[in-house]
Amino acid sequence: MVDEWIKEIKKKCPPDRLGMILVHNGIVRATSKKGAQVARMNLSFDRAALDKAVRRFKEREGIVEIRAWINEGTLNVGDDIMCVCVAGRFRTDVLPVFQELISLIKTEIVKEDETS
Repeated sequence: MVDEWIKEIKKKCPPDRLGMILVHNGIVRATSKKGAQVARMNLSFDRAALDKAVRRFKEREGIVEIRAWINEGTLNVGDDIMCVCVAGRFRTDVLPVFQELISLIKTEIVKEDETS
């Protein structure tokens, strides 16, 4: 998926506006942030909120494309949670959007329940 996204972005975006593509691939860890063992997690998300966030962040100065995919259902350790791709002109344009979008997804869009 990510390889296809990158190919599509390079093909469709104006080369004078595309200087960086950042990719995040979140994966289910075997331990929680607090150190507890995790066997699996149940994940759901608000699709409308994700679409709205992607549209809003795409409007930022220097951003040419954003792609986001979130897995849903019961996920095991090692499964992909999400992939996020932000493409733009300069590092100073792309990095803040990348960080803000991932934080927003994790805190407001995704609903997770870790189980042991």
